[in-house]
Amino acid sequence: MIQLNSDINNITEVESFIDSIVDRFNVAPEIYGNILISITEAVTNAIVHGNDSDLTKKVHINMQKNEKDIVFRVSDEGSGFDHATLPDPTAPENLLTIGGRGVFMIKQLCDDVAFHDNGSTVEMRFRVENA
Repeated sequence: MIQLNSDINNITEVESFIDSIVDRFNVAPEIYGNILISITEAVTNAIVHGNDSDLTKKVHINMQKNEKDIVFRVSDEGSGFDHATLPDPTAPENLLTIGGRGVFMIKQLCDDVAFHDNGSTVEMRFRVENA
């Protein structure tokens, strides 16, 4: 587990954390990219949207490994959001909109995604059977 202050510059710590997990469990390169992008995006959302870049609030990243999966949970200290009401970034009216693609990307790159705690926690599952 790691804990970060809600400073966007702390994103660099996420890559080191992911690298250590990928090395430890010998995760395939094609899965590494999905993990790195998804966790980085989730942490960025937690810092910017969840905690409103409030340096007194933390972002928590937990990891669990079982026989077939690595599961990450990214939590912020904000009030959450309703992920079901996010606009579809692939809809024609949203194609030129800046932002709004992070959760969509996470859903595309993970094997399973779940939101908890009123949306202030995102759980991302990656299948790594042979790791």
